[in-house]
Amino acid sequence: MIKQDNIKKRAIFVSSISGFIAALSSAVGLGNIWRFPTMVGENGGGAFIFVYLICVMLLGIPIMIAEFFIGRKTRTNAIGAFDKFKASSFWKVIGYLGVISTLFISFFYSTVAGWVYSYVYKAFSGKFSFIRNLEMGQAKSFVNEEFTRTVDVNLYPMLWQGLAIFVVAFILIQGVNKGIEKITRILMPILFVIILLIVFRSITLSGASEGIKFLFKIDFTKITKPVILSALGLSFFKLSIGLGTMITYGSYFTDDNNMINTSMKVAVSDTIVSMLIGIAIFPAVFTFNLEPGSGPGLLFNTIPLIFSKMPFGNILLVLFFLLTAFAATMAMMSMVEVSVTFLSEEFKFKRKNAVIIISTLIFLVGSLTTHSKSVFGSISIYGKNFFDFFDYMSSNIFLPIGGLLIAVFVGYFVKKEDLYFELSNKGTLDNTRTIKIFNFIIKFLTPVLIVIVFLNIFNII
Repeated sequence: MIKQDNIKKRAIFVSSISGFIAALSSAVGLGNIWRFPTMVGENGGGAFIFVYLICVMLLGIPIMIAEFFIGRKTRTNAIGAFDKFKASSFWKVIGYLGVISTLFISFFYSTVAGWVYSYVYKAFSGKFSFIRNLEMGQAKSFVNEEFTRTVDVNLYPMLWQGLAIFVVAFILIQGVNKGIEKITRILMPILFVIILLIVFRSITLSGASEGIKFLFKIDFTKITKPVILSALGLSFFKLSIGLGTMITYGSYFTDDNNMINTSMKVAVSDTIVSMLIGIAIFPAVFTFNLEPGSGPGLLFNTIPLIFSKMPFGNILLVLFFLLTAFAATMAMMSMVEVSVTFLSEEFKFKRKNAVIIISTLIFLVGSLTTHSKSVFGSISIYGKNFFDFFDYMSSNIFLPIGGLLIAVFVGYFVKKEDLYFELSNKGTLDNTRTIKIFNFIIKFLTPVLIVIVFLNIFNII
């Protein structure tokens, strides 16, 4: 069943629950696995979570609400939306930054997603099962060498990157309801079940108490200025905001979707996912006396090592990389959708053709990021290889500027009556006080916090 917008005959999600799940699937990604839990453990545990949630309330959630508002109000893509507001053409830069940012991120994110897909295959094939019999030093050497082979051997990384892109393209070609909505409603519950299964096994290990203490011990002495700035930056970059993804998904929301509540539920659920993954990982890390790490090292080196040493470890390893593949796929899906809707609505491409064009572009340009030993591996742009350049430009330049402009546009250039009308679901919700609080935050606090994030990126503060 496809519900249609009465004005444009545009497919929308069939329920507000579907909208919430889709938005959550965009926010949950590799950062939940290899960054957030470690930052929590190293920076005060529960105290860091407290600071992070405050930052989310003042920065992450307001921008998400603003994006949802723009999307549902206009029922169109992240660039065309600003025509609907009859705003100055300048504001279209928000949409263009979103398209460029999501493409830049997809160029290198597809590479990492390819690595994840390859590790699903390795885990299924029992690649790591024998290392339970090795000394820890030998086991570490093996997993390190295996990761090196994964990222640097001939065309191997490009093939897996291509598979990851193909899966995303196949889903998006099915459309909003049969593709995005259907897949996220299937994969998100499975992802939660897998996490809970691994958590249950992990908390029975001998080092479980140390791992949980690492994550949740409340230590406010570690809440220093750099830690607060880290929490502030994480609250901005973690929730898939400033990219146009939430404008795009918001444009598919039903008229009865309470967008303020949806934003809060996405932020809280995303944090819960991160902490559950931390509980799944760190008891095992401490059981086997390994150093808690972050980034690719945690995911591709530490994870195979710890699960291979556990009873039924290979099954858990398969499940873990499956959930990682699900998270990477759904996050990338939301980013690619931004460009697909732009092409299909602004240039009238058929959806299938738009998906093929964008996916081909991501593969061709993204292949430049696959490994350092390729013919392009020695090329640098301002001292950065292609992977780091796309990451730097999207994360450090485009996202903060896009987020700041969204806050300023909604806070100062949107008619107050339009804002209240849309966020109250045409007056059916009794949430005037909540909207007033949101309006104050998006006007006066969120822009200042984004400027602080931007200044911190360049070590100005």
